[in-house]
Amino acid sequence: MSETLHDPVRIGVVSVSDRASSGVYEDKGLPALKDWLTRALRNPITFDERLIPDERQAISDTLVALVDAGCSLILTTGGTGPALRDVTPEATLAVAHKEMPGFGEQMRQISLRFVPTAILSRQVAVVRERSLIINLPGQPKAIAETLEGLRGDDGSQQVPGIFAAVPYCVDLIGGPYLETDEAVCKAFRPKSAVRQR
Repeated sequence: MSETLHDPVRIGVVSVSDRASSGVYEDKGLPALKDWLTRALRNPITFDERLIPDERQAISDTLVALVDAGCSLILTTGGTGPALRDVTPEATLAVAHKEMPGFGEQMRQISLRFVPTAILSRQVAVVRERSLIINLPGQPKAIAETLEGLRGDDGSQQVPGIFAAVPYCVDLIGGPYLETDEAVCKAFRPKSAVRQR
């Protein structure tokens, strides 16, 4: 492979919704995840998509299957609130080898800039084997905000999004070298971890 090519990456995208998975309404989570990732990453991406109901065992089984399929990154949307059917965080923690609490903390900090009910969100992030799994909010606008962060009117970064830390985390767990389009999201790596072209 030429030095100028970007590493291919397999990404799992999972939308957790009883109603969307049963066809009551159109799922907006998967298109929002794929759109943002396609704009943000310069790597060639293979998506593994799943639209599943709010069932704890089904969510856990889906995450394990995506890890086993070779997904270096798995993003879920939906099922992270306090409602009785919201079990995505529990299902995610059940398959974790390591918990990464900073991701959830930062997502809530970003969302609190918009709504006080952000404190009700329970997103978590974990590592399983060589995969990073992150629970995201359910609304497409909130997905983009938490991944990308908040910018001022002049375009400067006001609050970093969580995705800035994702490429280096994937490096550390043995995944492919993710490269971002800095116009969308500037990844942060220590100088010693930056690949020279």
